[in-house]
Amino acid sequence: MKEYVSILKRTKIFSGVKDEEIITMLSCLGARLSEYKKGEYVLRQGEQLSDILVLAEGHLHIQKDDYWGNRSILGNIEPGEMFGEVYASPQSEAVLNDVVAVEDSAVIFFDVKRIMTTCPAACRFHTLVVQNMFFAISEKNRRLVQKLGHMSKRTTREKLISYLSEESNRHNSAKFTIPFNRQQLADFLSVDRSAMSNELCKMRDDGLIEFEKNMFRLL
Repeated sequence: MKEYVSILKRTKIFSGVKDEEIITMLSCLGARLSEYKKGEYVLRQGEQLSDILVLAEGHLHIQKDDYWGNRSILGNIEPGEMFGEVYASPQSEAVLNDVVAVEDSAVIFFDVKRIMTTCPAACRFHTLVVQNMFFAISEKNRRLVQKLGHMSKRTTREKLISYLSEESNRHNSAKFTIPFNRQQLADFLSVDRSAMSNELCKMRDDGLIEFEKNMFRLL
């Protein structure tokens, strides 16, 4: 796992922790690495979880299928992002959604009990990780609020404008690439793909946007 130290160093949970300290903590926190092929499930609805996970390599989607197979994409996980923490407490219910590898991926599992229990040496970097985890959870809650903002819009165009505006702000540029193809974007915004594609074309014709595949430019 040492090859992923540079990725872990960029994560919010290890912010401010030095390379050599991260290497020491991999053992201290019971870290283990699992690899997944494209299409494989990292987590399945109904599982019990006792770990906090960090994506070291690849790309994952948090998704949920209803009884009839209709899919909603609830979130996107990129390298360096933490996930699974909401299910890691001893009293937590089973996992509510699936996490699926969109491409070949590597995930590091950290034992939540070891994270929350300071080691006998009371090392500075262990305390820092606990503090960082709190801030990371706060950031994820903020992103959830942002998605609820997109979903609260009434029309497909309003949802697209809300989402694309947020992505532009996140990239600090009018030109950016989104992490979804057309079907995935429709699933993320809970709209019909054909209707969404038609609306994107209308927005282009109205001079609001330019796009090619998953690259967009706001005008």
